[in-house]
Amino acid sequence: MDRVSLSATGIGRPGDQEWDFEKGVGNPIHYYTYGAACTEVEIDCLTGEHQVLDTEIVMDIGNSLNPSLDVGQIEGGFVQGYGWVTMEELKFSPEGHTLACGPVDYKLPGVRNIPRRMKVSILKDCPNKGTVYSSKGVGEPPLLLAISVYLALRKAVQACRTDAGLSSTFDLDIPLTAERIRMACPIEIPTGKSDL
Repeated sequence: MDRVSLSATGIGRPGDQEWDFEKGVGNPIHYYTYGAACTEVEIDCLTGEHQVLDTEIVMDIGNSLNPSLDVGQIEGGFVQGYGWVTMEELKFSPEGHTLACGPVDYKLPGVRNIPRRMKVSILKDCPNKGTVYSSKGVGEPPLLLAISVYLALRKAVQACRTDAGLSSTFDLDIPLTAERIRMACPIEIPTGKSDL
């Protein structure tokens, strides 16, 4: 009822952000974020389905302006990246038109796809001089931490292949759909028929 504006506007300037392309020295961007993720997965070699059991993420985002908001951004970015590496399979027509252009055409991560256990830590006492309250931006960078899901799934497939006596050298493209995981684990499916 008070008609309070819920938007905000800011204007920035490069300041001391300088980069010498010839020498390869300088400080081109103040808002770079850094992070690391470790993920544990489980695959079903017969169906190709998988579950992300555990993910731990550590991020350096400077001095957080709102830790709760930043943790939510990190979790959301990671889950979006998880969808990218495991579900979002783009398909094209013979003419080159995109056939998968939204959630109606391809699968997106849902509540059952998030890691069963997810721990996000923000590094403390990491001031970022030259920015607003020593903060860093944390919107999209955590998306790339989902590569840990790809690497964990690849290791799981490799273990399955090793157990089956198959080569540990194989191609496994993103997205790691259930079909691609199943095809990379060529385990014989039991038919249920007896040898009588």
